[in-house]
Amino acid sequence: MRLTEQQQAVVQHGQGHARVFAVAGAGKTSTMIARVLHLMATGTPADRIMVLMFNRAAREDFAARLRLLAPAGARLPQVRTFHSIGHRLGQSLMRWGALPARRLIEGEWQRERMARQVLQQLLVDEPAQLALALEEERIETLLQFCDLVKSECLPPARLYEQGDYGADTEHFVPAFLEMERLMQEQGVMTYADLLYRPLRALIRDDRARARIQGRLDHIIVDEYQDINEVQLRLLSMLAGSSASVMAVGDANQCIYEWRGARPDAMNARFGELFGTPTDYPLSWTFRHGHAVSLMANHVIRANPGAADQLTLSAPDNPDTQVECDSGGRHLVEVLQSWQAQGRDLKECAVLVRSWSLSVPVQLRLLRENIPFQLGQQDRFVFRLPLVRALAGYLELARRPELLQDSDHLLLLYSQPSAFVSQDRLAPLTAELARTGRWPEQHIVLDGLKPFQRRHLKKRWALIQTLPAMRDQAPADLLSHVVETLEAEKLLRRAAARRDKGEEDIRLLDVLIEQAGELADDPDAFIALLKDPVINQEQGVLLSTIHGAKGLEWPLVALAGLNEEDFPLYSRENPLTPQALEEERRLFYVGITRARERLLLMSDPAPHRLSRFVEEVAWEDSVKLARAIVSRQGGAPGVRDPSLANRYLEGIGVEDSLRASAGQKTPAVLSQAGDWRPGEQVRHAVFGEGRIELVEGDRERCVLEVMFHRAGRRRLIASRAPIERVG
Repeated sequence: MRLTEQQQAVVQHGQGHARVFAVAGAGKTSTMIARVLHLMATGTPADRIMVLMFNRAAREDFAARLRLLAPAGARLPQVRTFHSIGHRLGQSLMRWGALPARRLIEGEWQRERMARQVLQQLLVDEPAQLALALEEERIETLLQFCDLVKSECLPPARLYEQGDYGADTEHFVPAFLEMERLMQEQGVMTYADLLYRPLRALIRDDRARARIQGRLDHIIVDEYQDINEVQLRLLSMLAGSSASVMAVGDANQCIYEWRGARPDAMNARFGELFGTPTDYPLSWTFRHGHAVSLMANHVIRANPGAADQLTLSAPDNPDTQVECDSGGRHLVEVLQSWQAQGRDLKECAVLVRSWSLSVPVQLRLLRENIPFQLGQQDRFVFRLPLVRALAGYLELARRPELLQDSDHLLLLYSQPSAFVSQDRLAPLTAELARTGRWPEQHIVLDGLKPFQRRHLKKRWALIQTLPAMRDQAPADLLSHVVETLEAEKLLRRAAARRDKGEEDIRLLDVLIEQAGELADDPDAFIALLKDPVINQEQGVLLSTIHGAKGLEWPLVALAGLNEEDFPLYSRENPLTPQALEEERRLFYVGITRARERLLLMSDPAPHRLSRFVEEVAWEDSVKLARAIVSRQGGAPGVRDPSLANRYLEGIGVEDSLRASAGQKTPAVLSQAGDWRPGEQVRHAVFGEGRIELVEGDRERCVLEVMFHRAGRRRLIASRAPIERVG
């Protein structure tokens, strides 16, 4: 196994805690295996070493590679996940009498059934809120909240206050407490309890804690930036005062804050738990070429807390080609060209910030007969409930006989949510299909609140008018449905988390935009939305960036690079500094998945190009990469010569090639006068504040600023006496 000098330093680390800062594609798995073999070769017994991996797949891969490289017949260390350690600890603690025995609930349906039971008890006097709480996505969010209470080690009320939960979620805290009471009564527990219960037992029981400590000399933890508070505390318990902890990860790739990970886990939090460590960089990536490394360095340095560590491309890496384009046609051409060159489509991935942004890509690939597969099959266009319902509205306009189809009417009442349970809606839609008239008196309407009755009747009035709108363009018809139903307001209210509401609203916009592209053939558009696609294993992979973490492909396209889509924010859900940093880390992870070719894809006007495309300095990075590969001397002009020259020095390029100051590339200037939400500004009269919204472009650019003293103000950017702070 050939290792770099940096990797050798990690392998030969002596005693004491250590942090290994490994950039994307740095060969950390090979380094960790070499470290384990070194410890064994220098006398550490295998049973005194433990390796902790992020998930089962990573654990199995690491264990297999370790077996392959270890001496034949050698006893090997434990390679575990945190949950498997928690399970083993829990069994021991129950055997010692330090923890009451409980049975693991393995089926998610069992948790969902318990949640429904609890909700029906808590909200028995609130039928509208109960109907909303029982929706599948709300149940899922409630269960995620319950898990997060345990992974964050916080009281449920405090977590709820800190979280960005939507309207009508006040029942989350009492529901958590009641589910905990039921699980104790029934003697059962969830996967989150595999860590949470042993930790709590060890905190309160000194004797039990003493029995588990002192058994290990070395603990190596992979993907350390993604572990949460309960895992951190349990790791501290296991290490005690005798074991040396080696944390391996990259804080710049911390993208799971929504499930408890914290970017400071490898920074200040490590010192709080373990003291001052020895730090090791793994700066060389073996994945992609200089252009992508330079882009990664440019974009991540905008995060105030980012480590001052450069990603450097190894000499034998591919010369990654980078392009930036607008619209979906270029993606199709690239994929068709890839196939024409004899390459396989399964070598390609299209990555998006959120699943709603995959919809235009899916529809484009369907129209061009390009096979694709999805990381989550329930995200196929035809399976999305909101898409199915909106396609149903279009279909009714083309086929009036569907007014007599109770199942079709039930579909139209299902999305956006009517805040009435399906059990109540089904007999109502059956009555409407049978009579064609709104029943002023009906058993189904009994017990409903006035706003529910008004909304149901309003939707029926809309449904009845649709056949008369047959000849309207699909985009106009969908816009009419969305406006009449006040769909955005309904989606925001129905979402258990604000970001989910914003994603659903973006899906509305995407569908209307796509309907506009097929305005000449409404029936084809409807058929496209209803097409029951299946995963094609030889096709292009469509995935969120979250789902692509730890993976790589020869060709990667990042789609939907529009301001307000990536980074994700809106007027109702403004971008906080912390959220912007997490979005930037997500973009960093996305671009570093590519090996040979990287496409940055935005949507055409009126969408604005994502700020990240400017921050990444892709044109400067490509220019400098070409100079490096061609070994030409000179001084190429770039916007940030100091960063460029640090990179050149880092990879050992001769002094004949050094960057000089160049002009800012006009092609990537913001259409809104280069002002960005989240920026701090100073006004001559109102003082300091933060930009929350940017509207319009050039001389029509309007800023909405929240000032510390003067509150919220709308300003014409070209006329206001403002300047950036810092």
